[in-house]
Amino acid sequence: MKLRIGKAKDNDYVVDNPHASRYHAQLVRGDDGGWLLEDTDSTNGTFVNGQQILRKRVTPADAIALGDPSCAVTLSEILRYNNDYSEEFAALKKVYDEYIAEKIKVQSSNLFRARLFQSLPFALPGVIGVTIGFLGKGSSWLFGVSLLVVICAPAIGIYLGAKQSAKMPGLLQEMTVEFRKKYVCPKCGTYLGEQPWDLLANKKQCPACKAKWVNE
Repeated sequence: MKLRIGKAKDNDYVVDNPHASRYHAQLVRGDDGGWLLEDTDSTNGTFVNGQQILRKRVTPADAIALGDPSCAVTLSEILRYNNDYSEEFAALKKVYDEYIAEKIKVQSSNLFRARLFQSLPFALPGVIGVTIGFLGKGSSWLFGVSLLVVICAPAIGIYLGAKQSAKMPGLLQEMTVEFRKKYVCPKCGTYLGEQPWDLLANKKQCPACKAKWVNE
């Protein structure tokens, strides 16, 4: 895919700049999804971050100037002119992947701790019984301690397990609130739900505002 840049009205990105040529430069999208900026024999040159270039790979953070280094635009501005939000949409993949990974981590960790709290106290009385056997069966004090453990340990375990389980909804809620702020259409801000990024990419554009998410 190529985007032509210059003063002529039939360019993909038209600039109102006296220093720019009619067909000043072009952006070429590579197979890896990156963008290559090429000067197309302009009169006053093409600049990236203040340095004149003939051909250079550019990112959304780079400042692109046509003819005059002091008048710069970004890659994102050029793409948005063509209703192209593919760069911003591509960044949402990381947002989705990190959210799912953290969600699984929280759920797994919480389940493990809850089961540990609930099961360990039931095994503890057996350990106490073995200890009493070694230390002396006739000790009323040890018998009292073991009886107390048998009665209290399971109840404490159930309480701690339930307390641990109760933390999960709050943690997931905090994660979801933050996710809803970030996982939105780059143009109109519509929340994209918990739909996998790959599934959304197959749609190629936002159903609400028709912003381009994926370039052919």
